[in-house]
Amino acid sequence: MKTCLPPDPNPVKPAYRMPPGACDAHCHVFGPASRFPYAPDRSYTPPDAPVEALRALHDRLGVSRAVIVHASCHGTDNTVTLDAIKSSNGAYRGVANVNADITDNALADLHAGGIRGIRFNFVKHLGGVPDVSVIETMVKRIAPLGWHIVLHFDAENIPEQQDLLRKITVPFVIDHMGRVRAEQGLEQRPFQLLLQLMRENPLAWVKICGAERVSAGKRPFTDAIPFAQQLIATAPERLLWGTDWPHPNISKDMPNDGELVNLFYAYTHDEKIQKQILVDNPAQLYGFDPL
Repeated sequence: MKTCLPPDPNPVKPAYRMPPGACDAHCHVFGPASRFPYAPDRSYTPPDAPVEALRALHDRLGVSRAVIVHASCHGTDNTVTLDAIKSSNGAYRGVANVNADITDNALADLHAGGIRGIRFNFVKHLGGVPDVSVIETMVKRIAPLGWHIVLHFDAENIPEQQDLLRKITVPFVIDHMGRVRAEQGLEQRPFQLLLQLMRENPLAWVKICGAERVSAGKRPFTDAIPFAQQLIATAPERLLWGTDWPHPNISKDMPNDGELVNLFYAYTHDEKIQKQILVDNPAQLYGFDPL
């Protein structure tokens, strides 16, 4: 069983003050395993990263809201994510992992618990390509709830899944800038298809996070900046940002979360667009209460 490195325990204080209502739209909660056991069939075992540690990080960074993305190491038991949301007094929403045979009543219970989407993992080292027919069925089932789907792609999945992307009839979010590879440049086909998708499909969203997964180098991962800038120039109204704390399965430099905030501010100096990505867009997609 593969294990993961822990996150950097000493995030720097960001050089920038995030706006009120700023949302970390992609983070995880792991365990503690003594209370929320990891799935027996998981592909990796992370160090515990409980909600209390996430809350302390957000206080350090100046984050007001968050979206907890339920991680594959907890399988389809979403209890740890629901518990984190419940503890937040309305500041957190969540994205679930579900089985194909989940009942409508169980989906309704997830909605009541703050879940607003479900995630499908295409990344090979986390299990590979899901059944596309299941995705199509779940899209129909979650549409009445106003939910969206989250797609965790490897870069090569973007060309491979063009038919699927054209069929999706609810909003869908592609994680981590599609995990394109910075060393292959802005003209690489997966990234150009991602830009085309954002130009042409109003249901498509992208998270401009996971710079450490895009970068070919070391922190602070500045080679990811041009990719985020191109996405911002294309469709800033459908972008989200997050930390990806506690950064599971990182084999290169472990990010420093304070530096990741500073990196976001290198993507754009336009304060209106900064607020749009950090505050307005996640409020729209996840239904946060007005400030």
